[in-house]
Amino acid sequence: MTDNTSLTASSTIGEWLDHPKGGPLVRELLAQSGAREEMLAPMRGLPLQQLVAASGGQMPQSVVDDLVLAANDGVVPASSESTSGWTEQTTPGRFTGKTVVVTGAASGIGRATASRIAREGGRVIAVDVSQERLDDFKATHPSSDIVVVRADITSQEDVDAIVAAAGQRIDALANVAGINDDFSPAGETSDAVWDRVIAINLTGAFKVLRAVIPVMTAAGTGSVVNVASEAALRGNSSGNAYTVSKHGIIGLTKSAAFMYGPHGLRVNAVAPGGVATGIPMPPHMSAEGSARLQPFQAMIPTIATAEQLAASITFLLSDDGVNVNGAVLASDGGWSVQ
Repeated sequence: MTDNTSLTASSTIGEWLDHPKGGPLVRELLAQSGAREEMLAPMRGLPLQQLVAASGGQMPQSVVDDLVLAANDGVVPASSESTSGWTEQTTPGRFTGKTVVVTGAASGIGRATASRIAREGGRVIAVDVSQERLDDFKATHPSSDIVVVRADITSQEDVDAIVAAAGQRIDALANVAGINDDFSPAGETSDAVWDRVIAINLTGAFKVLRAVIPVMTAAGTGSVVNVASEAALRGNSSGNAYTVSKHGIIGLTKSAAFMYGPHGLRVNAVAPGGVATGIPMPPHMSAEGSARLQPFQAMIPTIATAEQLAASITFLLSDDGVNVNGAVLASDGGWSVQ
């Protein structure tokens, strides 16, 4: 990138690092926070703006705004898309006439998925435990058909409320809701961590899937995408409880695909790798587990945005995935082939 090229928040982190003005600014910011430049290697293809979401609130928007001003001699440049970064391209009308339940819809991958479905014409049943974040999500899509349901998917009563809110028709389900564990190995995993992670990541996903199956089988059609993880494909990317829960999601997916394929249902899974969603980690992380996992997590080839994962999920969820059933799509930038 030449010296006179404007840098914006949409410019990729790689473009910033390679720029004669932007590079020193980003490196100075890293030095102030005690971080190393190597940590940004998997994120080179992401826009600088993504650091705000990826930080989980630790980096305010003002930091990015100040970097853009400093790189452009105090002048706010005209907004422009990066020439090397990925740009979401929606498919108008892809979900028109369809009712889609999305769990975890108020943040991260779930929010990006619900947003894309809404913008592609679908009626979204947006489910999350946070009413405040659900209301914020709906407010950002004032012209879309969005029904918000504050629900805990581990509660059968709440799951029944989700189906009731959807009404007589449920065309698709994106089972996205999930939480992290504390990276502990089996010998350290507490009952509290195990029970909570398994309850939300696996049992909750099962309860929502079970609830929508009668509606879908009655219609003779339906599409489900369960969000697994790189941890569903290997044993060295997360802690014991999370890894077990996501391996379970693969079993849930394959069993349901086999059992309900003849009834017109398609059930698939997406296995993300590193994603810049800013979802906070538990406060007390296992030192032994973190140390053991770190060298393998450092091999993540690229960090994705929530919107990039939504692209994979909505492909399988939509009629574009018409001939795909029981598949596990590794949407991980190639991490699983290492």
